[in-house]
Amino acid sequence: MLTTGILGYLSRKGAEPAGREVALAGARWPRIAGFRVVVSWPEGGYARPPRSIGSWARMAGVLGVLLILAGTGTVGAVFLSQQHAPQPSGGAAGAIRPAGHGPWLRRSVPVSVDIPAIGVTSNLLHLGLNADGTIQVPSLVTSAGEAAWYKYSATPGQIGASVIEGHVDSYQGPAVFFRLGALHPGDTIDVTLADGMTAIFRVTGVRQYLKSDFPTRAIYGATNYAALRLITCGGVFDYATGHYLSSTVVFASLTTSRSTSSD
Repeated sequence: MLTTGILGYLSRKGAEPAGREVALAGARWPRIAGFRVVVSWPEGGYARPPRSIGSWARMAGVLGVLLILAGTGTVGAVFLSQQHAPQPSGGAAGAIRPAGHGPWLRRSVPVSVDIPAIGVTSNLLHLGLNADGTIQVPSLVTSAGEAAWYKYSATPGQIGASVIEGHVDSYQGPAVFFRLGALHPGDTIDVTLADGMTAIFRVTGVRQYLKSDFPTRAIYGATNYAALRLITCGGVFDYATGHYLSSTVVFASLTTSRSTSSD
């Protein structure tokens, strides 16, 4: 049982024993919705105990308790609704390159990407470098739901590493690559090209790297097959810097292609 208010006792000459005061207080002060209402004693003596509590007061007490519980439930719902992006499992690490060279396609800039296993469909922005030499990323404010092809990498299907990046989340919630860490070897990635072809890639591995130990050469470096890298943030979020400490990287290679007009 919770008690609201303060029960004050004054030491004054001629006062009745404290034990009796407690008993009287217990008998006099009513309860509203299970809470005992207690008032402070004034300096001049005992206060007149409140008269009987009317139905409106009782209803107000019940509503007050319900509002408190509703507020607590809302806070709980906020915490329960927080979503955490899936992280790559140890079994999904796979390989960063295929066993053979595989097919390849002529150069054609990408238009869109589809990843059926995680429900991603996105138009592709074409982004380059910032003034400081870092790779541009989509705007968190206007383009968190879109992925971007790094325009200084190979086009998807060309011999070399083609790089597509996207945010894991935004100020509003999950972003385009929120579920990227849930992919597994064998999943497919379809990239539609400007020349009407769709390049179909197969995931060979999904790994997570600390940004402080990011394997830049292995991801952006030259390859002798048609490679695709999908990159987003992952791991622990550092509230001090406002950045994730790791990156999730999906490695894939071209397995086949089809004409978009035949879809």
